[in-house]
Amino acid sequence: MTQTARIRRTTSQALLAAGLVASLALATGCAKSEDDDSASDKGSSSAQNDNAGQEVASPGTGETCDVSAYGGKKLDLKGATVGFSQSEKEANPFRIAETASIKAEAEKRGIKLLTANAQSQFSKQISDVQDLISKGADLLVIAPLNSDGWEPVLRAAGAKHIPIVTVDRKINAAACKDYVSFIGSDFVEQGKRAADQMIEATGGKGTLAILLGAAGNNVTTERTKGFEDQIKAKAPGLKIVFKQTGEFAREKGQQVTEQLIQSKPDISGIYAENDEMGLGAVNALKSAGKKAGAVKIVTVDGTRNAVQGIVDGWISGVVESNPRFGPLAFQTLDSFTKGDKVGQDIVIKDSAYTKDNAKTDLDKAF
Repeated sequence: MTQTARIRRTTSQALLAAGLVASLALATGCAKSEDDDSASDKGSSSAQNDNAGQEVASPGTGETCDVSAYGGKKLDLKGATVGFSQSEKEANPFRIAETASIKAEAEKRGIKLLTANAQSQFSKQISDVQDLISKGADLLVIAPLNSDGWEPVLRAAGAKHIPIVTVDRKINAAACKDYVSFIGSDFVEQGKRAADQMIEATGGKGTLAILLGAAGNNVTTERTKGFEDQIKAKAPGLKIVFKQTGEFAREKGQQVTEQLIQSKPDISGIYAENDEMGLGAVNALKSAGKKAGAVKIVTVDGTRNAVQGIVDGWISGVVESNPRFGPLAFQTLDSFTKGDKVGQDIVIKDSAYTKDNAKTDLDKAF
């Protein structure tokens, strides 16, 4: 937001904007619910730490896109309306932090933001985005629930030359034709890093279970591939004997782990493809009378509760997947609308939490 724009605002609005700028200078996300504070887990508040923000892993590499290639015209982002479609219920700390980051950055820049939450229903997300278009969104930021099935939205957006940036998950469509850019992690690499942590925790021997994420999106597919390929290549003494979806939800992760304990009581390790399922697995192990660390658990995300699980001895390692997309998403849209080239795939850096840094880095978790 420019200084001139701040002066034009009322005193209360200026104070709010200043507070947001100050907080974003320390961290690029927070963990309030899209609807209210009560939806936020006490343990999921974001760190006010400048190491918490997203960084691009490989700037300036790969295919690019610009307005002339995509179609449409240049516009001033400050005068534009941006629509944001969230995919999942605001019960997951990842989604809480993601939505909060988008809202905070839009407020910081003085941009009108329209939001919608699909509540984990794909048909609703399609209608949500169509509604954002009908309400006058000039640009779209979408956190897709599924990778397939976006044709109705792509047709509607394409007819009006509305640029689309997807965050966290990809859609199966053509970059710089159907959408401008994808911003997110290297999910195959996340799976490989999780496998490395599991190999270290188990000593490379034993039996493993995978709590798969929700079906129908590239995150689940790629995190599974990376993990399985790395285990096969580096630890032939580890055997994957159980795979079942926990749908990225804590309750479902607990239910699946309860079944796992009944069928495979001597399981050595559990790879949960997000923290929420991993925390559900911890609950199941506690209820079964297992001791902390008896079953090695490795997860992906970097929520505060999961990192605390490392400190407490229940979780062996967490691979970060940073949800604070706001600054990078709006930076990408700003560059694109000015006519600059932007990456079609913008891959972010992710850190990791282990027993060596979990306590000291706990405040970086979201």
